Amino acid sequence: MAGYKLEVTTGDMTNAGTFDHIYVTLIGTGGRSERTELDNFGVDFNTGMTSIYTVKTCSSLGKLLLVNVEKDPYFCLPENQWYCSKIVVTTPEGDVILFPCYRWISRGELVELRGGRGLKKKTILSINISILFNCLPFAVFFFTFSYLSDAELMFKGLTGSTEQWESIEDIKKIFWFKTTKMSEYVTEHWKEDDFYGYQFLNGINPNVIKKCSELPPNFPVTEEMVKPFLDKGSSLQKEMENGNIFLCDLKRMDGLPTRVCDGEPLHITAGLCLFYMNPENKLMPIAIQLNQQPSEQNPIFLPSDTETDWLLAKMFIKNADSMLHQSVYHLMNTHYLAEVFTVATLRSFPVVHPLYKLLIPHFRYTLQINIMARDSIFGKKPLFTSSLGYEGLTELMRRALSETTYSSLCLPENITARGLMSIPNFYYRDDGLKLWNIINRFVKATVGYYYPSDKEVRKDTELQEWISEIFTHGFLGNKASGCPAGFYTVEEVIKFITMVIFTVSAQHAAVNSGQFDYHSWVPNGSLLLCKPPPNTKGQSSMKTILETLPNVGHTVNIAAMLWVLSEMYTDVVPLGTYPEEQFNEPVPKQMINRFQAELSHLKGVIITRNSQLEVPYKYLNPTQIENSITI
Repeated sequence: MAGYKLEVTTGDMTNAGTFDHIYVTLIGTGGRSERTELDNFGVDFNTGMTSIYTVKTCSSLGKLLLVNVEKDPYFCLPENQWYCSKIVVTTPEGDVILFPCYRWISRGELVELRGGRGLKKKTILSINISILFNCLPFAVFFFTFSYLSDAELMFKGLTGSTEQWESIEDIKKIFWFKTTKMSEYVTEHWKEDDFYGYQFLNGINPNVIKKCSELPPNFPVTEEMVKPFLDKGSSLQKEMENGNIFLCDLKRMDGLPTRVCDGEPLHITAGLCLFYMNPENKLMPIAIQLNQQPSEQNPIFLPSDTETDWLLAKMFIKNADSMLHQSVYHLMNTHYLAEVFTVATLRSFPVVHPLYKLLIPHFRYTLQINIMARDSIFGKKPLFTSSLGYEGLTELMRRALSETTYSSLCLPENITARGLMSIPNFYYRDDGLKLWNIINRFVKATVGYYYPSDKEVRKDTELQEWISEIFTHGFLGNKASGCPAGFYTVEEVIKFITMVIFTVSAQHAAVNSGQFDYHSWVPNGSLLLCKPPPNTKGQSSMKTILETLPNVGHTVNIAAMLWVLSEMYTDVVPLGTYPEEQFNEPVPKQMINRFQAELSHLKGVIITRNSQLEVPYKYLNPTQIENSITI
């Protein structure tokens, strides 16, 4: 007789345990065990419990390959799923083998668990791609915060109100117990030009600004226009040559269909905004044109114009930037790309594949949040109210996808292409590049362990299928995107997986986590503006500003939704934390430990830097970044 010791761990989340009968069958190269019930004296499979069982066989099963798990009902009790975290088997020969599970198991299911050692296989018997995660904490978070914010706003009699705001001060009364230090700072400083410029570097959309060495022909800014706002004795041409002029060009917004409100289409701007990095290292807006084609009805607004003219011009640029941020840089370039990566991983890799083990923690809850958001936030009847309707948002994403390149998703190349390598006070770049390099070293070590040569890459058919899926369905087979359709070298694999992990963790944090901080004060970056942009100068007043802003009901709707999207729920897993033990070998575990140590060091560097800043940049602190896109 031979005895196999099984250590069976039930998850520690709510309702993870079960009263049902649990059976296992061990399968090895030398045969299989009998279907054996796991039953000790007393209660089995309680939440958070690890229990030890013995499975006896007539002889050794050889190399242990699989553990099959089944669940049958206990008497007539209703279905209660069981969350099995892992099973650790000690063989008669003394081998200790991890079989990761980390999923819910229902009655009547046959779940095949494979060992935790990473293996590349040319053929597989079956691939279980069940992704039945526990959505309870996530769903509770979503609806609880929606309820709390709605309840507060309803208590104040604001939800659904079609009244216009009577003063800017009144908008401060929206939330009386939900503020952050940053949201309070934004409320007080949103009109200031230096803070306006700062946000294009370190706000929630640091993706659009680029160095300007030559003015676009459709943006006829003259030396005389901007001379008062440059360093004394300098000129626009000289500042461009010195690398101090930057441009935000929102041409992607041109001609998009907009929402219809009260029988009239709303307006958006495909504007251009010119910035100057002054000697105090402050990025200042110095010229704004609100439409692409210059004309007498499309004047260039300047800081020397009336306060409300200049403020309106800045608000319309931020309105367009906010919609571009939400639909392209947030939804499409993180959420939807992550969905492509997730599905390709589930379709192409068996669970024993080392790249499955490396990647799967970074796709936790991603499909669930995308399914919910697709209808509730960005559907035909969205919770978000914006100047662009469903058709406009869809067309904007279509345009952006046709222009998306692989290099634009790789932060070092993105920063270089936009000419932002040396612009000062660009904390998104500084922290992001450090994170990119830390992730890259971790990926390089892990991939290199399993792929010692380029030959190993070329002959891995599952890996080739994975990248082909992403190229075909994520980049629509567009060769101009630069996305590889196949892998030929280890370095190519390392770079691409670095991009994947960075996108679904750090990049998502950068464009998501600060939404309440920066835009809950709706005048600073409203998704909805109700009047057309100004086409003449000197005709505006503060009354015009208030009429242009969303009404009371729409304002609180936007602020409440940003509250929900910026909160962390209780089941959060920070970057570099792997509670589900996927790898069995010591070497990958050591690599994870080094990865975590580097992230911890970066956390200290960022905290020290932020302690000296008036406006700290915290969104790429590793403790504030999730392993995956979950909200």
